[in-house]
Amino acid sequence: MSDEKPAVSNFIRQIIVKDNESGKHGGKVVTRFPPEPNGHLHVGHAKSITLNFGLAADYGGRCHLRFDDTNPEKEEIEYIESIQEDIKWLGFDWGEHLYYASDYYPQLYDTACKMIQKGHAFVDDCTVDEIRKLRGGLTEPGKNSPFRDRTPEENLDLFQRMKAGEFEDGSKVLRAKIDMQSPNMNMRDPLMYRIKKVDHPRTGSDWCIYPLYDYAHGLSDMIEGITHSICTLEFEDHRPLYEWFLESAEAKHRPQQIEFARLSLDYTLTSKRKVLAMVEQKLVSGWDDPRLFTIKGLRRRGYRAEGIRLFSERIGVSKRNSVLSFSDLEQAIRDDLDGYAPRAMAVLDPIKVTITNYPDAEVEELEGPVHPKYPERGNRKIPFSKTVCIDREDFMETPPNNKYRRLSTGGQVRLRYAYVITCNEVIKDDSGKVVELKCTYDVGTKSGVTPEGQKKVKGIIHWVSAEHGIPCEVRVYDRLFNVENPSGDDYLEHLNPESLQVNTQAFVEPSLKGTGPEAHFQFERLGYFTTDRVDSTGDKLVFNRTATLRETWAQKS
Repeated sequence: MSDEKPAVSNFIRQIIVKDNESGKHGGKVVTRFPPEPNGHLHVGHAKSITLNFGLAADYGGRCHLRFDDTNPEKEEIEYIESIQEDIKWLGFDWGEHLYYASDYYPQLYDTACKMIQKGHAFVDDCTVDEIRKLRGGLTEPGKNSPFRDRTPEENLDLFQRMKAGEFEDGSKVLRAKIDMQSPNMNMRDPLMYRIKKVDHPRTGSDWCIYPLYDYAHGLSDMIEGITHSICTLEFEDHRPLYEWFLESAEAKHRPQQIEFARLSLDYTLTSKRKVLAMVEQKLVSGWDDPRLFTIKGLRRRGYRAEGIRLFSERIGVSKRNSVLSFSDLEQAIRDDLDGYAPRAMAVLDPIKVTITNYPDAEVEELEGPVHPKYPERGNRKIPFSKTVCIDREDFMETPPNNKYRRLSTGGQVRLRYAYVITCNEVIKDDSGKVVELKCTYDVGTKSGVTPEGQKKVKGIIHWVSAEHGIPCEVRVYDRLFNVENPSGDDYLEHLNPESLQVNTQAFVEPSLKGTGPEAHFQFERLGYFTTDRVDSTGDKLVFNRTATLRETWAQKS
């Protein structure tokens, strides 16, 4: 860490600076990222990860990874491993500070027993429905449970027997004794423990009672010495409860809960339940489908961790929820890839172009820059021969007006890094589809070699040698949903049937032969593309379009 002080750019940093100046927490900054191991991480988690690990690094502290494994019915080792992989891929490391809420089960149980003895908690025999009815509503106060006045001795005995497995699931719960008249619904005698005779992925059958999140979270923060417990705005109303549990536990160390606005993007859906439904119904290829906004999906699409971190930094931290445009995310990805990705040429929907006056057996080795902004990265070799392929969208028999800049019948264009060609003849199949163009080239217009090579023409198009091009598959992704907010129960009705287009006849220039997975390129004039990390191999190249060259997303809205 440099001696330069980090910029005080948001309200969380202001709090940390003020705490450090006052000596609160002894000048320490300890944050944590506390995921539930019941699904894969998404882009919203990426913002939280970047924030928590970034703050700790900037202020010379540390960030813990702590799994909130308090609900064994939905937790799997697969998710634990996946979450760790995603965080490391994003560029962060918790070092030796990997923890689980289950690490603290004995301490949480002992603390609950002490709270019972002090009259701060009681065992309730009411059913879930009865508890819900007694809880009241936003305009109606709650009512005390008929079991609320049990003595501490009776409550402690019942709680110990709950732990011993004497009672059935759902027959009893442990509740905090706070205030059923509170205007804050979270303070109306919330649940602390419930009976679940389910094996836990880490503790096995050692426990049959499990703590609720609100109880376990603050005390886990206390045990770990967390200074700034940063969470999203939906937990703002839970903060009084967070502090009440610390007070009732007579915590010597008091973490501070701070809430910020969660990340929400238009045309996206991150609900674990709904994404799982799409996976199970095979509406997407899996949790890493590039149309999803899981971290694995974004990675497979070709987003780099640097681009996601850049996006997280740009959007900043606020106290007000809002929905951002996906175009903001794609612009950050585009800006990251612009300086990183080497250039190449690809043809997605090829038309054969035969250069009739070019020698039959001749092959020229032309050159193009690996990256035009960084000449020190050198040039790449591009073979040129009698037959090349151009993209179908770069040809039109009869242009709509004189502003048309691509190839047309009788028209001229420059083949990038090569020659100026003229289209003389159009060949079609029986259905009327154009299958071949007969062209001639101007031998004196070789790009950049002679003064004639600077000949001005309206358009420059990309191409690939038909003889030397490498066949590949190209997958072009669009938004998965046709509506801006697909969060309702009818979200499956709004799936975009054109969210994936697969081109199996595509070609790339031969410099990409043998490219491994997760290699990033800018296909000139087409966009940024990445070799698929699952399906692409040295023998079979599969590219995912990662981002367009310029903004197109917002234009569709």
